[in-house]
Amino acid sequence: MTADAVDTVATEGTVEGEGGGAVPRARHETFTVEFHLAAPPGAVFAAFADTPVRRRWFTLPGRQVSYHHDFTVHGGETSSSVFTVPGAAPERLAYASRYLDITPGSRIVYTYTARVDDVPRWASLVTVELHPHVDGTRLRWTEQAAFLVPSAEPEHDVPHLRGATRLRLNGLAAAVTAEGQSDAPARLRS
Repeated sequence: MTADAVDTVATEGTVEGEGGGAVPRARHETFTVEFHLAAPPGAVFAAFADTPVRRRWFTLPGRQVSYHHDFTVHGGETSSSVFTVPGAAPERLAYASRYLDITPGSRIVYTYTARVDDVPRWASLVTVELHPHVDGTRLRWTEQAAFLVPSAEPEHDVPHLRGATRLRLNGLAAAVTAEGQSDAPARLRS
C-alpha cells in the first residue's frame, strides 16, 4: 500500500494582514494517490455522480447535520457535521465544493474548502482521473491544497489529509462493491 507525494517547501511564519494583525502564511502542498478498483470506469464514475451512492462513501466525521449534492459543472456539494471527542469541545465541521470539469467516465475536477468551527482551514483543487485497467479502473487522485490556518500540529496536516483521502477511497471501493459491480478488493498502488 503506497502513495506518491510531491513535497514542496513553504516559508513558515506570518504576513502582515489588513489592520496590522499577523496572518499565518498559506502553506501549499500537493499529493497524489493512485487506487485500483475492480470495476469499470463507468461504475466508479457513477459512484461519484449518484448522490445516494456517494453518501455511502463520502462523509464527514461525527454526527451529520446537513448534506446537499449537485453533480453538475458549477454545481457542488456541501456537508456539515458535529464531531465530538471525549474530554474536548465538539467541533463543527463544514465542507463546500464546486465542480469545475466533469468528463463522464474519465475525469472530475473540483475545488473545495474545509472549515472547522467556521474557520477556513484549507482549500484544495482536486483532479480525479479514471483509466481503464486490465481488471477494472486505475483511479488517480491529485490534490493541491493551500493550508490557510495550521492546526495545533501543522506537521500532521498533510498526512491527515492524505490519510482521509485513502479512507474515502476505501469507502468508494466498498460502495462500488455494494452496488454489485465487483467482489474483488481495491488496492492502493504507487
